[in-house]
Amino acid sequence: MESFGNRSTRTSAMEDQISRVFLRRGSAFDAWLTATTVQVAQVLLTLPHSFAQMGLASGVVFQLLYGALGCWSCYMTTSLYADYIWILDSQKLRKENHIIQWYEVLEALLGRWWKALGLLFNCMLMLSAATIQLVACGNTVWYINDNLDKRTWTYIFGAICFSTLFIRMARNYHLWMFLGVFMTSYTAWYMTIAALFFEKHQNAVHTGPTSSVEYFTGTTNIIYTFGSHALTLEIIEAMDQPRKFKFVYVYAILYILTLTLPSAISVYWRFGDKMLEHPNALAVFSPSKFKTIAVILMLAHQIIEFAAFIVPVFAMWEKMLGIHHSNNQTIKYFARIPIVLIICLFALMLPFFGSINSVVGSFLSSIAVYILPCVAFMVIRQHEESRENAIEQPPIWIFNSWVGVYCINLGIVLWVAIVGMGFGAWASMYSLFHKVERFGLFSKCFECNKL
Repeated sequence: MESFGNRSTRTSAMEDQISRVFLRRGSAFDAWLTATTVQVAQVLLTLPHSFAQMGLASGVVFQLLYGALGCWSCYMTTSLYADYIWILDSQKLRKENHIIQWYEVLEALLGRWWKALGLLFNCMLMLSAATIQLVACGNTVWYINDNLDKRTWTYIFGAICFSTLFIRMARNYHLWMFLGVFMTSYTAWYMTIAALFFEKHQNAVHTGPTSSVEYFTGTTNIIYTFGSHALTLEIIEAMDQPRKFKFVYVYAILYILTLTLPSAISVYWRFGDKMLEHPNALAVFSPSKFKTIAVILMLAHQIIEFAAFIVPVFAMWEKMLGIHHSNNQTIKYFARIPIVLIICLFALMLPFFGSINSVVGSFLSSIAVYILPCVAFMVIRQHEESRENAIEQPPIWIFNSWVGVYCINLGIVLWVAIVGMGFGAWASMYSLFHKVERFGLFSKCFECNKL
């Protein structure tokens, strides 16, 4: 009996430990789930197209580069967040159930003009990211059911997305994030295995970059792929130990690279230049039950990611209306309706799968995710007092050097400004205008005759 009791105790302890790791909201694992889920969904399907635009070598290098830059910009954001939290705690100003967002950190540390920049670009980026998920739903489902056109499918999934009105906050979203990681992983490895072993495409040609427009359009799609899409603080705010997020995000990026690199490389290797015609990689795969499962899982993931992006926008909107701390959830639900309607309108107006990613990456991701955090950090840390009192000191791998931090920040700002906002914006807008000229606004079925 004693042995049985000990065994029961050990079993109960193990169950409690598993429960804490996998089910407890606010844990580091929970943050990893969220960061990984929101990092890549439909963009996974566009990367083989980007590789065809850029060539294999450039595609791999740019993924590794922007993965690293995304980790660094996340580190800058968390460093400034730590300073802000210290101010709130020291002055006992922290409010219960208040979700701290990036623009509030900028306002407290740099003033109202920086607040306006943070609010504008983060809000626009998250609205655009949510719009992209809705466009992807209408586009992706068509590959397993073309009885309805893509615009009609967008109407249907737009109606489904209205259910996100009833999500209160990020902590209410744990299980869905767990499923999101599984869904992305299945789709990535389905494409990899199917491309390597089951799909047959003779004499695939790999031209590589065919024009500067194609090349820089591809680079901006990869810019959009990384950087947490301006959700860094919203994920941190759901954590019990926020300072761990800088490590959590690195692990998330490393895992994402195990999905994006094999799938993009294998699909491009198998189909070559054919991918230039298909922004959605699922278009080139033969019908099968495994493809159907991948489409269904991606649709579910895109709805999950839609909600992940829209909930922080709801919080911003509620703060502007002065109802963020209200206990009346019904008022909040009704106040959120215009946000979802605006997203549905833009998804129907610009249903150009892939091209939208590049435009958002060049204009919004470049500024909100990479440039703004690095510039804000340099401005704040220009004073010796700020450097001495900083909660996060420079990392040991650059010898705890503030000069090293400034050099990295300046390099990121210049690179992203020139390559992302400069050449990338020119190329992505040229591509988008070409699509609008060819298919028109509110296109009924974008690229439905290419299969």
